[in-house]
Formats: sequence, C-alpha cells, structure tokens
Amino acid sequence: MLAWFTYTLTPFWMLYDLARAVQARDVGYVERHVNFRTLRQSMIRQAASAATQTRGEPGEEVEVPKDRQRLVEAAAALAEPLAESLVTARSVIDLLDDGIPQSLDLAPLAANAPGSTAEPVGAASGLRIETITRLIPYYFASEMRGFRTVVIAVPPEAPRAQQFRLRLRLRGWSWRLVEIELTSDLRARIASKAARSRNRSDQGQESAPAFPSAPAAR
Repeated sequence: MLAWFTYTLTPFWMLYDLARAVQARDVGYVERHVNFRTLRQSMIRQAASAATQTRGEPGEEVEVPKDRQRLVEAAAALAEPLAESLVTARSVIDLLDDGIPQSLDLAPLAANAPGSTAEPVGAASGLRIETITRLIPYYFASEMRGFRTVVIAVPPEAPRAQQFRLRLRLRGWSWRLVEIELTSDLRARIASKAARSRNRSDQGQESAPAFPSAPAAR
C-alpha cells in the first residue's frame, strides 16, 4: 500500500517541474515532456465536437438543421488547422500559463452563448505551483486511471466549468503530457472562430468574378 501511494506521487514531481517551466517559458522542457502528436489529435477532436454543438447545454449533442449542416461540417474541418496552430511548445506554455491561448486571438463568447461560463477565465486559471505544498490540492483533484495514466484538474479550486484537465501518461521512466481537456468556453470559442473563418471564405468565393469564356476561334 505504501509503495502504491509513493508511486501515485511521482507524476506530481513532473507537474511541479512543468509549472516551473511554464513560468520560465522553458520551451526545451516542454518539447521533451509533451507528446505533441497525441495532444494535437485531442485538440482536433475537441474543437470538432464543439463545432457540432450549436445549441443547448454545453456537452449536449443536438440535431443541426439541414440549412446549417454544411457550415457545421466546414467548421469542424477548419478546427484541424486551428488545433494544429495551438499545439506548439510556445502555445502550450501560453495556454497553461493562464488558460487562454492568446496567440489564436479568440473572441469572447456572448454571456448566453452555448459553452460560455458565467465568470471570465483569468490568470488564476493557469498552472501555478509556487511551492511543493501547493501540490497538495492538485493531488486531491487528480484521478489515477490504471497504472500509467493520471488526470489532474487545473486549477484544483476552480469550478468544474473553469477547469482544464491535464492527462499525464507514464512512458519508460518519465511522465509526459498527452492531453489537455479544454474548458467548454474555450472549445466553443475555437469552434466559433472556425465558423467565422469559413463564412469569410464562402463570402470571398461568392464575390469573386467568374473568368470570362475564351472567344471562339475564327
């Protein structure tokens, strides 16, 4: 029992080092301790899922009217390049620092929009571990999933709607970050940006003049 308890503490040493690397903007550490391929796939999946949830409560799948189906599908497709731009060492640091990827320039949602939270997400939402004792609330806000995976809520004291969740996985002798479960607000903002990008693309195509047909040969 003592051995298992000791083992459950090991990912939090990595979490502590990750928090210090985020504050120091240590790109090298993040590159060594993040599985970017898995993280990118997770971001694409979350953004695409949010793009199909246009009405109702956050997390609730709803039927999309046929006249909007094309826009929804396009928004889901555009979620891929947006998610890919989010998953770099610098953007991961940017996200973990305060819970908001400023590099994506995401517009805030309206207060009554699906996925929006009542309170703004601010600097307190970041991964901040100034001392070893600060790891204690993170430990109690974590969940071991089997022998090799742990999920940790950040920040641990925040309401569930304002938390993002880090999934750490053991590889060899070290823990690595493999997934960041975004807040519903952030997922909705990424989906909204994808939809706006698609709208602009469609409008540009509709306004472009058609090429005149070549004159008939004499």
